[in-house]
Amino acid sequence: MSEITNDYYELLQISVNADSETIHRVYRIQAQRFHPDNRETGDAKKFRAIVDAYAVLSNPEKRAQYDVFHQRQRQDRWKLVEAGPQSATDLQLEQLTRLTVLEVLCTQRRVEPNSPGVFDRDMEELIGRPREHLEFTFWYLIAKQLITRGDQSRLTITAQGVDYLEQNHSATLERKRLPEAKDEAA
Repeated sequence: MSEITNDYYELLQISVNADSETIHRVYRIQAQRFHPDNRETGDAKKFRAIVDAYAVLSNPEKRAQYDVFHQRQRQDRWKLVEAGPQSATDLQLEQLTRLTVLEVLCTQRRVEPNSPGVFDRDMEELIGRPREHLEFTFWYLIAKQLITRGDQSRLTITAQGVDYLEQNHSATLERKRLPEAKDEAA
């Protein structure tokens, strides 16, 4: 199971507790939506991934094996990530993460004005923190109206978010600087 890169439950957008009827019903909806013959929403790669997920989750033996892998993967993701300097407190790390999310979204809006949003998974890869650790950050930034979540669940920076980022940019640069090396010869 180590070669699996997709979260099959997330891919089908179902709970890990979904029964076989729910899995089948959701699969049919997703397969119809992403089937390559569908001119509006067809996506061959996504369709193949959905078929693979269904093949595992609809088979009780394969699902049981996958669930062991999936549970282990979820536990690994919840382990604390070692990011930033050792002396950074959780609050400082969270503040840096918020500002980094805003920087990514601001850059995306400037570079791709017709597609200004970023998916959670892409944000996770760009920042290097698991989505589970970013959920609080996203919640906070949305509650403060610094970012929004669009129609396709993409995160997008707001005008308020740009203003906030500009006001806090110099402080962000100071926090990101590495501490000066101490002269060990002295």
